[in-house]
Amino acid sequence: MPSAREILPTDADRATLIGRVLDSGVGPCVVLVEGADAVDITDLAPVVSALLERDDLPEVIATARRDSAGRRRWPVAGLLDGSGPALLAPIDLQVIKAAGVTFARSLLERVVEEWARGDATQAAAIRDRLGATIDLSTIEPGSAEAGRLKTLLVGEGRWSQYLEVGIGADPEIFTKAPVLSSVGCGQSIGVLSRSVWNNPEPEAVLVVRSDGTVVGATLGNDVNLRDFEGRSALLLAMAKDNNASCAVGPFVRLFDESFDLDDVRGMDITLTVTGADGFVLTGASSMKEISRDPVELIRHACGDHHQYPDGFVLFTGTVFTPTQDRSVEGGGFTHAVGDVVRIASPRLGALVNTVEHAETAPRWELGIWALVSNLRARGLL
Repeated sequence: MPSAREILPTDADRATLIGRVLDSGVGPCVVLVEGADAVDITDLAPVVSALLERDDLPEVIATARRDSAGRRRWPVAGLLDGSGPALLAPIDLQVIKAAGVTFARSLLERVVEEWARGDATQAAAIRDRLGATIDLSTIEPGSAEAGRLKTLLVGEGRWSQYLEVGIGADPEIFTKAPVLSSVGCGQSIGVLSRSVWNNPEPEAVLVVRSDGTVVGATLGNDVNLRDFEGRSALLLAMAKDNNASCAVGPFVRLFDESFDLDDVRGMDITLTVTGADGFVLTGASSMKEISRDPVELIRHACGDHHQYPDGFVLFTGTVFTPTQDRSVEGGGFTHAVGDVVRIASPRLGALVNTVEHAETAPRWELGIWALVSNLRARGLL
């Protein structure tokens, strides 16, 4: 299990960190991190989405800090040892959205998957051929140059649905997982047992109010089945949305004088996968390489064309797509049960999860009605 020091930001003493704790004797609680403790502030807002919608949010946070000594609290370390109350994903009623193919390097890997039809053994040869013929790193999505490249590649029969959303006018924005289904730090993440080519996707996740204002950020793992999506883009939902296949956390860091959207734009995110078999995979994703600015992605996700009354979160994509062979030469990377996945960035902390099969990972049982019923029984509605 990760330690409290490992999962908190390096400047945690300056950060405003919001999360959720599941106390089995009470139910889900909204918390504010104060020092080494998670302090219960559920009385100020019964769900995180409602808290973030408050126009007086800074004042609410200040009030919670002033009277934190009289509030119930849990040591963050105790939320990670599996012995009692535990961290949940720090979001609740927000819709979980994701932007795909937002980095040039990972765009090429999506094309590799498509042309390989989900067969990892074909990937290396296709990757070499693509890398030698297409350079997307300097092309602005939706630009005249992108249009000219599309015309050329269409004429050669080499256009792709991934190139369309990668450098075309409109990005890929999809619903990653149902409301309340994401798992938090310390919990299991799920990969379908019949998938033979899959990977973690370390991403910055923007937290957005109903009016489209970005109010904070956190880390996410957009667990992905490369073989399923490679066989057909119509299998995207099966590739992305399975039991425990979306991890978010450990906490939402709210924007304030110590942290803002420019910090997210310059953020580097690291990934380490440590297998029970001794295999180690490391990688990184830099938001500085993103093809579309986060604000542009938000404009495509919400506005007059689409509203989110309880807010939403947006996975912003990743440049990281592992190609390192694990067990079979030319077979690339795929998860094994027991892998420990650590996604980290100094300003957001670390999101740590252990891989299980989606079929045997803890079942998702706390749905919207169960949450509403619990909050009503506690007199919070």
